[in-house]
Amino acid sequence: MMRRSIRQNWIGKVLMLAAPFGGAALLVAALRFTGIAESLNLLLYDLVTHLRPAPSGATTPITIIGISEADISRHGWPINDQLLCQAIDTLSADGAQAIGLDIYRDKGVGPEQECLRRQARTNPRLVSIFNAAESIGPIPGTPSNRQAFNDLVVDADGVVRRDLVHVSGQDAATVALPLRLVEVFRGNGELRRRLETRPNADGWLERDSGGYFNLDAAGFQQMLAFHQPGSFPVWSLDQLLTQKVPKQQINGRIVLIGSIAPSLRDLFNVPQTRFVLAARQMQMPGVELHANRTASLLAFADGQPHGLWALPGWSGTLLLVLGLGLGIALGEGFATLRPSILTVTAVVLLGLGTAVALLMQGIWVQTTLPLAAMTVMAGAAWLRRGAASQQQRQQIQRLLGQTTSPAVAQQLWEQREELLSDGRFEGRLLSVTVVFSDTCNFTTVSERLKPGELLAWLNRGMALCVPAITARGGMVNKFTGDGFLAVFGAPLGKGEAADAADAIDAVLAIQSGLEQLNRDLAADGEPAMLMRIGVHSGTVLAGSMGSSERLEYAVIGDTVNCASRLESSEKGRQNGLCRVLVSSVTRDLVLQNDTMTMEWEAWGSLQVKGRQEPLDVWELRGSAPAVAPASPGR
Repeated sequence: MMRRSIRQNWIGKVLMLAAPFGGAALLVAALRFTGIAESLNLLLYDLVTHLRPAPSGATTPITIIGISEADISRHGWPINDQLLCQAIDTLSADGAQAIGLDIYRDKGVGPEQECLRRQARTNPRLVSIFNAAESIGPIPGTPSNRQAFNDLVVDADGVVRRDLVHVSGQDAATVALPLRLVEVFRGNGELRRRLETRPNADGWLERDSGGYFNLDAAGFQQMLAFHQPGSFPVWSLDQLLTQKVPKQQINGRIVLIGSIAPSLRDLFNVPQTRFVLAARQMQMPGVELHANRTASLLAFADGQPHGLWALPGWSGTLLLVLGLGLGIALGEGFATLRPSILTVTAVVLLGLGTAVALLMQGIWVQTTLPLAAMTVMAGAAWLRRGAASQQQRQQIQRLLGQTTSPAVAQQLWEQREELLSDGRFEGRLLSVTVVFSDTCNFTTVSERLKPGELLAWLNRGMALCVPAITARGGMVNKFTGDGFLAVFGAPLGKGEAADAADAIDAVLAIQSGLEQLNRDLAADGEPAMLMRIGVHSGTVLAGSMGSSERLEYAVIGDTVNCASRLESSEKGRQNGLCRVLVSSVTRDLVLQNDTMTMEWEAWGSLQVKGRQEPLDVWELRGSAPAVAPASPGR
């Protein structure tokens, strides 16, 4: 039976731990696999990208020839091949080092299509785009070493944050537009050879890099380092055709030709879009995105910082494990909840601040899931502690009931971890003062009163005694029919002398209160109430006694027996309403710090049944009136 009880207690403890922390783990998993954590990561990323200072596109060797709404009004759409051919001729004549035509032209437009195709075949600076997914080819006749795909990587929320730099293992034509432009601009394929011969050397995006989860990280991908939106030099097609573009904006530069007209809907959301009221105005034309990609790749080729470094997935896993452990430690490691909550809040704010600071420096690390895991685990610890505290509160109430004062109850609550073990008070040897009381002539009174009247009569006496005891830190341990057993110093004490003084003070209050109570009883025509009280100090064994069905906080030992014997000694020898017999042990403790004058009458030695040594006994007759000090000079 005992083993079964121990097993049940052990299982209960495991369940109390597993339930909140298991629920917290499921919540963390839900944040991870539902995409909520990733969305929060991306939101933080976009916010910092929006706030982070960015370089100007004007500092790069890239110029954009943008087909504007005015160009469309003047020349129509699609722009015919003859005008495009004329634009390319102008760029070539003015010394453009590489020309990227970000316009699909697998099918000719207009009567002069051969000119554009001839340019594609013979102009070593011209790069023509294709789209394999939509079966759109380059300009017919374009050599494979000047073909490129212009695909953009768009995240699930419709925002462009990443750049697909290269896909290895493809045919000679399948090269990303920025990489192809850099090759034409530099006149060699050194950058591509570097990528393919050292594929793991430059920290490319992985499956769980930065704040991503389950990212399709195929190929060579990096976070796109944006220049200031709208900062690349942009000239209209008409300005180019009418020779209004300064030559220095073309000579020795990479020139991209593409649409910037909103009506053509070649616009994309970027991180800056989410924090601008007129978000549509901040959407970036595809040709400007290619300019950003090309500028980032040029910096990368030159060994310069080429974007934001997203820390690899293992760092996020490490931070998640750290967050889980730290949450449990912070939730469980403080004696009270307030400092725990404040510390968790401070750590969350510190973590967010650190993440923002790292992003400002170009380092993206998993943030929201570790911080959420820490907070959720701390919350689970708070919930567990709350449940445990409620259980302990119920245990204390079950064990002690309403027999202690609010102050003592608060002390018990604050020290519950030391006092309680498996839902009960462990046995402890305590130095206490015991007060034993009985009502005189109870049998005679019970013959005069009806049962209900008798109980009401007794309760009037207990209503006097119990508050007098609990108000002074004592505990009414049990009621003994027409009396009670009270103890000062258990489960918590103030010290032997202080506990004894409190007990005597309570007894004096009862003596005094009985006078008024008996006047009230006489006025109500009820019998008088007389009491006998025994008081003794010493050591007791205190703790929970009983079975799992019924437990009681008990104090046992010679000290209790002596107090009981003092109360019951020489019952016929009583003067006054309340006779109080006090052992010399208690009297000596009280006299150590005597703060009031009391009347004592010596009774001599009393042989207590079951005890070899007799007790020196004194009767407490009450507190004497204070004597005024004599005036000086008398």
